[in-house]
Amino acid sequence: MTSPEKVLIIELDENPENQRLLAGEPQTCGMRSGKVYLAPGKSCGQHSTKDREELLVFLSGSGELLIGKNDRYQVGQGKVAYIAPQTAHDVSNTGDEPLVYVYCVAPAAAEKSEKS
Repeated sequence: MTSPEKVLIIELDENPENQRLLAGEPQTCGMRSGKVYLAPGKSCGQHSTKDREELLVFLSGSGELLIGKNDRYQVGQGKVAYIAPQTAHDVSNTGDEPLVYVYCVAPAAAEKSEKS
């Protein structure tokens, strides 16, 4: 693996479409990221984080985060959601304006315990 850059600055575009930000190795150590643009009434589609953890940072709009089949959370501008590994989820736009958010997905590593 090639070592990733120490700093990478990416501008978010204003286009009403998804934008890939980080594509994973070798650009990063495994993190992927992008900007998602959901029109009113649309969703990203249910999917699983598999062995990765995910962070969602909501930039504008309002919507709902569905975890599994029944757990629903209100999300939108000014909110951040963490999704643990092995978690099925979907994001839908329940508002009247676009729901825009940035996702960051990274490999989850088991926390190492300290030896006494």
